[in-house]
Amino acid sequence: MTRALSPFLNRAPLLLLLCIALLAACGPEGHSETLTIGASAPAFSLKNVDEAVVSLADYSDCHVVCIVFTCNHCPFAKAYEDRLIQLQKAYDKDDVQFILINPNDPTIKPEDSFPNMQQRAAEKHYPFPYLIDETQDIAKAYGAFRTPEVYLFDAGRKLVYHGLIDNSTEEKEVQEDKRYLKLAIDHLLAGTPEQIDPKDTKAFGCTIKWKK
Repeated sequence: MTRALSPFLNRAPLLLLLCIALLAACGPEGHSETLTIGASAPAFSLKNVDEAVVSLADYSDCHVVCIVFTCNHCPFAKAYEDRLIQLQKAYDKDDVQFILINPNDPTIKPEDSFPNMQQRAAEKHYPFPYLIDETQDIAKAYGAFRTPEVYLFDAGRKLVYHGLIDNSTEEKEVQEDKRYLKLAIDHLLAGTPEQIDPKDTKAFGCTIKWKK
């Protein structure tokens, strides 16, 4: 009996690790797969740091909309904060609108509480909405997993680019041809969305802190 079980026992640690990895990959209950290129932007109405409710439909006249799932606590999100502010200001006259959404559970990361979001937005003079996804339903609808993670939509609100902002959290290390988000916006404004390449990248950052 012992001999018959020994091959299984030898493989048990590997099988356990595989099971853990599969469970982690599944994400929270109700989580959708990440939106595919060409998919429509899921609608939302969420509370902004100024207490007003902001909807995707409020920006129906904008030529380009960029949804960014981000937060306060994550060092990756902090590293990209100034770059996002600069991008919004640079494209403000081109009908490009950035919308930041914090999906994290503040009971896990208190720094991501709504009052702390308000404080952060005020300190940094955010030129865009910073919304709280209290139910986490919107993050699930978009299939977001990390902060920061970007979803860029054209005038018809079809997804044209997803994933990274660029190739490095260190601004001085960013390669010009790896400024993925900026280049994608430029192609949309130039009327050449078919030239966006790559269209889908894997975001790096902190995992979203899902409710338990």
